Amino acid sequence: MAAVTKLAYMGFNVVNFEDWHTILFDILGLEQRADSPQGRTQIRYDEYHHRFTFIDSDQDSVAFVGWEVDSIDQFNEMYAHLADQGIGVELASDAEKQDRMVLELMKFKGPDNVPYEICFSPFHDNQPYTPSCPRFGGFNTGDLGLGHILYCHEDPKEAVEFYRNALGMKISDYIHWDEAKATFMHCNPRHHSIAVCNPCFGTGAGELNHFMLQADDIDDVGRAYDRVEQLNVPLILTLGKHTNDKMTSFYMITPAGFAIEYGYGGEEIHDYDNWDIELYNAPKIWGHNLVE
Repeated sequence: MAAVTKLAYMGFNVVNFEDWHTILFDILGLEQRADSPQGRTQIRYDEYHHRFTFIDSDQDSVAFVGWEVDSIDQFNEMYAHLADQGIGVELASDAEKQDRMVLELMKFKGPDNVPYEICFSPFHDNQPYTPSCPRFGGFNTGDLGLGHILYCHEDPKEAVEFYRNALGMKISDYIHWDEAKATFMHCNPRHHSIAVCNPCFGTGAGELNHFMLQADDIDDVGRAYDRVEQLNVPLILTLGKHTNDKMTSFYMITPAGFAIEYGYGGEEIHDYDNWDIELYNAPKIWGHNLVE
């Protein structure tokens, strides 16, 4: 079955990029490309040319979310597969491929009109990733992709079937707590590349709740948590550990209203045939206290 293999990149419309500087550079230590095109700021945190694009705009919103496949044959199969399912997929222009810095690109709308893309062969930079602060370490990406995202959808069951049937996702597990019912899905060994939830906790249908970046070193997460306190960066959840993927992380509120989860130690699924899909009744083992 045709399937995506990893989360590749994200683009955001932003009213004022300067409002993002503290989180992106002082907390996470990401690298801003000096050669970003006018009206756009491209951000790196591994060997890819860039993983994030911040686009000057009159609103704060998600501009696009890019998935990746590993071969041109997979790319062509995904295009035919989406078209066969009646999904309005279209090939991107050369200008759009240049903007994303990929060899091939297609675009389509997911549930609740989430702007998705699928690419093949993102460009790798010939210069190493250079953190904005020398003491920062690296991120766990590679075959695991960018990290993960959580979207809320009006009809979560229908959305889960879209991600399974259209993108080839596999269910990892579920968490039901308070008003939230979340399904976690993977497309590579990372425990989940996407989670789907009902609208809750202030996140509406078709809105991004958060995206996650995973550090290579738990000490990077601890030092970042110290800097959050020193720089008065607003949190939505304090440092804690999840029940399902065992990630130790905290959640920062961005200027756009959604959160960034920064963590370490997420569980991986290497043998799905022997993986137990479980239902958890709480998202945390410890910590992750809601900040009022």
